[in-house]
Amino acid sequence: AVVSTQSGHYGRGIQILFEGYVIRMSSFLSLRIHIVKNGNIKTIQFKYNTLVSEACQIIREREPGASQGDGSEYGLFRPDEDVKKGTWLDPRRALEYYLLRAGDQLEYRKKIRPLRVKMLDESIKTVLVDDSHNVKDIIKSICERIGINNPDEFSLVVENLQEDDKAKTATLKRDKPSGLQERDRKKMETLRRKLHTDDDILWLNHDKSLREQGVPEDQILLLRKKLFFSDINVDTHDPVQLNLMYIQDHTCVINGTHKITLDEAIHLAAIRVQIQFGNHDESKHKKGFLEVKDLMPVEYRKVRDIEKKIFAEHRKLMGLTELNGKLRYIQYCRQLKTYGVTFFLVKEKMKGKNKLVPRLLGLRYDTHARA
Repeated sequence: AVVSTQSGHYGRGIQILFEGYVIRMSSFLSLRIHIVKNGNIKTIQFKYNTLVSEACQIIREREPGASQGDGSEYGLFRPDEDVKKGTWLDPRRALEYYLLRAGDQLEYRKKIRPLRVKMLDESIKTVLVDDSHNVKDIIKSICERIGINNPDEFSLVVENLQEDDKAKTATLKRDKPSGLQERDRKKMETLRRKLHTDDDILWLNHDKSLREQGVPEDQILLLRKKLFFSDINVDTHDPVQLNLMYIQDHTCVINGTHKITLDEAIHLAAIRVQIQFGNHDESKHKKGFLEVKDLMPVEYRKVRDIEKKIFAEHRKLMGLTELNGKLRYIQYCRQLKTYGVTFFLVKEKMKGKNKLVPRLLGLRYDTHARA
């Protein structure tokens, strides 16, 4: 065996050449540590097999002003070329897991950050979350704070996507249009107008952290229900989730996600009027009182005497309380064929032909649909 000492990209260490194989002995790794709290940059040597949690302890011992308060709220962060991205080092792993080189720079910074979360009722709540956790754990933390018992059915959405971001989420990508592709594109747009798809919604990946997905600290995220397993168990004893579901169902009715008949639309509009304004009052509930655009899908807003029809149904709901009204609204929506269905734009091969045609594919935990 030949033993040699070598310095290089991975720091100073010992190599043993044995029967043609190079065996590298664990040694020391010099890293530049940027202390975010005070702006200092320190060069510190670690053993390759040092755990990230142990490295943090060493940093605190070498630089007493590196953290304030609970040391467990701080960690090591590996920045990316994109300032919005980066990776938190898992405190349970050794430094050698991350293939760090001598001279690499890490940030020692606080993991706890304020996250602004928008509810479907447009209210915004600020929640302190651990930035190193994946989105799944962050959602659990958010739901625990606001009183939601089934966090696995909720997800976070990035709103106000730019066109480039929308292209990244599309289930069908746009190519250079040929004659056939242009015809398919027009058909796709027709299908898109029929039912809302997930193409314009940027759901965050539950298995990655906010940093890994480029979510900046000033980004407002929307908390939205994504899966529909335990809806039947929601009742007036869970007013927080009842309200969230009611708002999301109403939004789906108004924007056309749920395709409903005129009679169904009138009935749902009447329930919403009861929720908002209480029992029917002939002295004030007259033509011109209602904002029809907030009650009806676009295709029914100009129906003749639509307010009169809504008020006629509203009279039948005397005594219905706000919470029971929201529950009835949800129960009615739950019977719709499109309830809980997520639609995707896809292409399907025609039977007996080597040709792909545009289709809408709807998926739900217990069924699927195509159009």
